Amino acid sequence: MPPNRVFGPILATLSFFPFTLYAQTPEQKAAADTARKEEIEQGTPIRSELVRKTCSPCHAVDEKQRMTRISYRRTTPEGWEQTLKRMVSLNNLQLEPAAARDIVKYLSNDLGLAPEEAKPGAFEVERRMIEYRYAADKDTEATCTKCHSMGRVISQRRTKTDWEMLVAMHRGYYPLSDFQAFRRMETPRRPLVPPPPAPGVAPAPPPDDRHPMEKAIAHLSIAFPLKTPEWSAWSANMRSPKLAGKWALSGTQAGKGPVFGQVVIAAKPGTDDEFTTSVRFVFAKTGETVQETGKATVFTGFQWRGRTSKLREVMFVDPNMREISGRWFTGAYEEIGFEVKLQRIGNDPVVLGLDHYGLRAGPGAQQVTIHGANFPSGLDVASIDFGRGVKVLRVVSSTPEAVKVDLEVASEAPLGKRDVFVSGAALGGAAVVYDKIDAIKVRPLAGMARVGGANFPKQLQQFEAIGYSNGPDGKPDTKDDLELGPVNVVWSVEEYTATYGDDDKEWIGAIDDSGLFTPNVDGPNPKRHNSANNIGDVWVVAAHVPASSDGKPQKAIRGRAHLLVTVPLYMRWDTVEAAQ
Repeated sequence: MPPNRVFGPILATLSFFPFTLYAQTPEQKAAADTARKEEIEQGTPIRSELVRKTCSPCHAVDEKQRMTRISYRRTTPEGWEQTLKRMVSLNNLQLEPAAARDIVKYLSNDLGLAPEEAKPGAFEVERRMIEYRYAADKDTEATCTKCHSMGRVISQRRTKTDWEMLVAMHRGYYPLSDFQAFRRMETPRRPLVPPPPAPGVAPAPPPDDRHPMEKAIAHLSIAFPLKTPEWSAWSANMRSPKLAGKWALSGTQAGKGPVFGQVVIAAKPGTDDEFTTSVRFVFAKTGETVQETGKATVFTGFQWRGRTSKLREVMFVDPNMREISGRWFTGAYEEIGFEVKLQRIGNDPVVLGLDHYGLRAGPGAQQVTIHGANFPSGLDVASIDFGRGVKVLRVVSSTPEAVKVDLEVASEAPLGKRDVFVSGAALGGAAVVYDKIDAIKVRPLAGMARVGGANFPKQLQQFEAIGYSNGPDGKPDTKDDLELGPVNVVWSVEEYTATYGDDDKEWIGAIDDSGLFTPNVDGPNPKRHNSANNIGDVWVVAAHVPASSDGKPQKAIRGRAHLLVTVPLYMRWDTVEAAQ
């Protein structure tokens, strides 16, 4: 029998009790014992026979069916799946895939998160490339983000003892974390007797000499406790999602623009939380059409986890079950994806958006396609309204899902956002009227890619150029500036000079016409000085030439962003499957 199977039950039992690293008075011990008994009573009984049978060899079960460690934690489906994978890889747990899916589903439903608890950390499970800042406690953030994002931390709820055991597990399984995150750095020597404060000045508070992990545990046990009002309310009101039917899809993908379509959701026979999907959508800018079929599971009554042959889906079901929103993504690092919103389709028309956002004021007709659902046949210009100064000249074509119109925007039309009405249905802020493009901003302002292809996958970076108008006051960077959405630009890469003879732009990779940067293969590169890797940093530049009203050449408007191309990610501390 492997050693970990021998010691697993012993360690699991020991880990149920906190280790005390300092001497306690009788009063302190009595208070600690009382607090521990109160914590034990908070534990969630495990009603699943499968979970008890599978996990009891290492996790003790008490008379109320509470299990050590398991009953004292709540988290996302991804969090429970990661725990199960760790049990398989480190503790030799033998488990069939179907049983693993059932265990993850049970734990996610009975020891999950309420919507209010899950949404702050949604960027973690939606695989968003963002720079998140945890403002509640900078010391805790500094400790935890040495190895992983705060998204994983704030997507958990535990008792104080279990937060302590989590730190102990890190120190046992990952010894380097003790030096990388938990060890206190050498503190500067302080005088034995602090100088007296100046007259009229309150004395400074004593320095916080607690160990970094003590600070983190103290904060996390208060900020993210096991029992919360949000979970009590949601678990009492949670129900099986009723999602079967037709849904209108709208979204945006960086580099490709707006996306519109429909999703047909059908309940999987014999289940109340699993679904099959038929997906059809079009990229409005290019006309590219995508059709897919897929499947999904909804955990905890609101956490949609689905996939098609090409896309993974992480979304939140609104409590009214009329909207579902989140992110669909793909790629080895999940960096390519788009925002998605689903709206339940009834009998009334629905306006989803336009093929392009900006409407330029001035002479001449311009063509716009309005996307939606349930548009009536025989639409005329009187049924469509863009507001003051915008005249619909004619309806070019009309289907239940798209209406193409020619319109004219008067030179004196008021600048700003416009609601769009079609046959009584409306979408607020669906368009913006502007006079000219004054600036270009590249998103993201700082991007990152990873070389790969030989031994590791490449991490791509998508950029997009957003146009801005100075707005009614004619001044840049003021509150009335108008964002115009993506504009057509010419992309290029320029050297970000950091060393003498910098030649990064020659080796790091290339950017295409849509703003997608693809890095070079991983090195070393014998053609480069010192056989260096194909890494470095550059400026990514977008240049837009405004349309000319008088036939004269126009000066290009430029925007730029910083791009760091770095080494592959040699080790990943996450998982993405979530029972699919």
